[in-house]
Amino acid sequence: MDNHFFLRDFSTNSQSEGLSDKSMNSLSVTKASHTVDAYESDWNDFCDWCRYHHQTSYPAQPETIVNYINDLADYAKASTIRRRISAISENYNASGDHVENPCRAWIVKEALIGLTRLKGTVQKGKTPIYWEEIEEMIHRMDLSSLQALRDRAVLLLGFMGAFRRSELAGLDVEDIRKYPQGIVVTIRHSKTDQTSAGQQIGIPYLSHSSMDCIHALQEWLTAAGITSGPLFRSFLKNGKVSSRRLSDKSINLIVKKYAASIGLNPEMYGAHSLRHGFATYAALQGVEERLIMKQTRHRSVEMVRRYINEADLFTNNPIDKIFNQPK
Repeated sequence: MDNHFFLRDFSTNSQSEGLSDKSMNSLSVTKASHTVDAYESDWNDFCDWCRYHHQTSYPAQPETIVNYINDLADYAKASTIRRRISAISENYNASGDHVENPCRAWIVKEALIGLTRLKGTVQKGKTPIYWEEIEEMIHRMDLSSLQALRDRAVLLLGFMGAFRRSELAGLDVEDIRKYPQGIVVTIRHSKTDQTSAGQQIGIPYLSHSSMDCIHALQEWLTAAGITSGPLFRSFLKNGKVSSRRLSDKSINLIVKKYAASIGLNPEMYGAHSLRHGFATYAALQGVEERLIMKQTRHRSVEMVRRYINEADLFTNNPIDKIFNQPK
């Protein structure tokens, strides 16, 4: 069992010698097949996250569970996160091994309590950042700074590619191929690409080079002297570019920093604001659902339609039609 999913056949994996065969059989059918399917999907998501972050899913440390919770918090509902942790916990319970269930640790319970307070009282997701706001952020940057060149490329690529922060942090120079029309970015690992087949995103050139993602990327790479390896990197104390990959948490902080620079509340924004912003902004411009999903790589239309509904609050607003339409 390569992925260590045990709930599918509990009776085979259980080591409870004191139970009769009849009792074991009754325990093995306590969960409906669709529930087990949902648990397996949640477990696979956790395993994908662990592989990407070079962590062990089985056995896992409580700290790994807490970090997973906090990454999920950028885009998932509190109920979704609790369900995934429940699936992980149930799978550990069904393993039959003498492996400690990391979900029972107190820091995991505290993380879930904190999550409920945050998601329940502040917001259901990071506030979207629109194109005009990115323009203002970049206008305020001192682009003579190497760090500003990197951050501009992070913001533009994150928005244009509708990337998750882990995807953006995981990009290498080799993942980008140039064409006359623009660039194609290959994501080698993604939460929706469980077979690691890779996903490709096309980003065309813009007519205004000052806000063109491709020019921004090239300026960053040239100034930093990067020709291979991690695309976005951290800096050493002496200000030089390191060989270390920029972490997804650092990308989150970059977005918060520039949100604050234009007077926005940084607590309301994060790396997911770029992805959320692209989808909502595209819907505001009348881009059809199918094309938005092609760029965001959503498998389900549910989340994309939520973004479209957000945009629809303004595009089909009766006040706009009454007062802002040409007479």
